[in-house]
Amino acid sequence: MLQISNLMVFYENALALNDFSMSLQAGGIIAVIGSNSAGKTTLMNTLSGLIIDTKIKEQRKGGERITIYGKIIFNGEDITDLYPSERVKRGMVLCRERHPIFPESDLMENLRIAGYLRKRSEIKEMIDYVFHLFPTLVRLKNRKAGFLSGGEQQMLTIGMALIVKPSLLLLDEPLLGLSPMMQTTLVDAIKKIREQTGLTIVITEQFARPILPMIDYGYIIENGMLTLDGTGLELMENPEVKGAYFGV
Repeated sequence: MLQISNLMVFYENALALNDFSMSLQAGGIIAVIGSNSAGKTTLMNTLSGLIIDTKIKEQRKGGERITIYGKIIFNGEDITDLYPSERVKRGMVLCRERHPIFPESDLMENLRIAGYLRKRSEIKEMIDYVFHLFPTLVRLKNRKAGFLSGGEQQMLTIGMALIVKPSLLLLDEPLLGLSPMMQTTLVDAIKKIREQTGLTIVITEQFARPILPMIDYGYIIENGMLTLDGTGLELMENPEVKGAYFGV
C-alpha cells in the first residue's frame, strides 16, 4: 500500500531524515518510534505533503531552504511531488500533533468542517461512528473546541481525520502530553479503528511501551536514521529498546 524509498530531507544543511525506507501493507498498524528531534514529525509531514507547502512558503519569503530526495509510492502511484490536498483525495490523512483544531468553533462544527470532501450522508455516518468510538464527546458536542481538555481535543482531532474516510491514517504522536489513563483510552480506540474499519495506520511516538503491543511492525529512528526494525513483540523484547524507551 505504501512504499517509502531512500527518503532524505534537508533543512538548509541540517539532515532531518537520512536514507529512510519503509513499507506498509494494507490493514496493518506500523509504528515509528524515536525520541524528540529524531525525525518523526518530518517523516509525517513528508508523507502527508505538508512539507511541500512549507517548502514553498519558505521559498517565497526567502527563508530556510528545504530539500527532499527519495520516493513515496501510495497504492501504486508516485505521490512524492503531490500537494497535501491531492494526497487527502487519494485517501491519506494526517492527524497532526498538538491538537490542530478550530478553537472558536464548537465540536460539531469542527467535525463538519473536516468532512468538506464528503457527502452530507457520509459526514453523518462518520460523525455517528466518532461518537461511538469516543462516547465522551457526545456530551461536549456544543462546546467550543478551544475549551476542551488536551485529551478531549486529541479525540476530536482523530475524529476529524476519520470524517474524511481515509484508507491510510497517519497519527503523529497522539499520546503526547496525555495522562496514562487518556493514553490507554486512545490506544484502545486505535485498536478498535483497525478492527472495525480495516483502516491502515501509521503512528509516530516516543512512548513505546503502550504502542508496541498493538502494532504489526515497528521502526526505531535516531537522528533521522533507521537504527532498528521488527515486529512489535521483537522490539518489546529487545534490550536496547527497553533501555532507551522503557526506562529499564
